[in-house]
Amino acid sequence: MSSSNSSSDITDKVSHNIYFDGKVQSLGIETEKGTATVGVMKKGTYVFNTSSLETMVIISGNMSTRVSGSDWLRHKKDDAFEIAAHTSFEVICDTDVAYICYYS
Repeated sequence: MSSSNSSSDITDKVSHNIYFDGKVQSLGIETEKGTATVGVMKKGTYVFNTSSLETMVIISGNMSTRVSGSDWLRHKKDDAFEIAAHTSFEVICDTDVAYICYYS
């Protein structure tokens, strides 16, 4: 990989997000669909809050989600689902999970 100091390299940085003592990590990127994160979640249980509409696509692994007391929904590789803005949701990862999440 070559190194460059062009202005686009300086302004197009990748952000690194760390949650839950490092058990959930993501990299923030800009895609053709807009802002997104590509991340991993270790097997476990987590609670997240959204500030915008989120569309999550499971790349690998299995997980369940529950939005604000509704029924649990199962998700597996290649599944996509949406979480509304300003919502709290629970996640149970049965395995380590890789995902991409698009923000609207």
